[in-house]
Amino acid sequence: MRVLPDTPIWSAAFRRGENVSGSVRDEMLKLVDQGIVEIIGPIRQEVLSGIPHKSKFDAVRDKLRTFPDLEIATEDYEEAAAYCNRCRSAGIQGSFTDFVICAVAARHELAIFTDDKDFIGFKKVLPIQLYHFGKGT
Repeated sequence: MRVLPDTPIWSAAFRRGENVSGSVRDEMLKLVDQGIVEIIGPIRQEVLSGIPHKSKFDAVRDKLRTFPDLEIATEDYEEAAAYCNRCRSAGIQGSFTDFVICAVAARHELAIFTDDKDFIGFKKVLPIQLYHFGKGT
């Protein structure tokens, strides 16, 4: 099973010595070593948008460039909108990026690696898989 890490997981992987859970960073490094990590453009943008210092931005950008973006198709955006509507009807809110992540992950059968609790709610009504440490999915 391939894995699509969410923005906070990528961010944790690049931070050192900043009160970041070492287990999240260690797990991410393990997945990278296994060659099963994917990224999409919106996550890349979110990760880089949170870095105010140019030298750090450039360093993270260069590391991220080793991971090609998984293509997002028109159908993914349409499915993301349908997912948003489905969740909203169930009283579950989410961001545009969250629903794109869900749509791409569902189409490519990727497990989503996140610490964002919103995805637990999404899983109740969407056909997504979440990555759990040491268990895969």
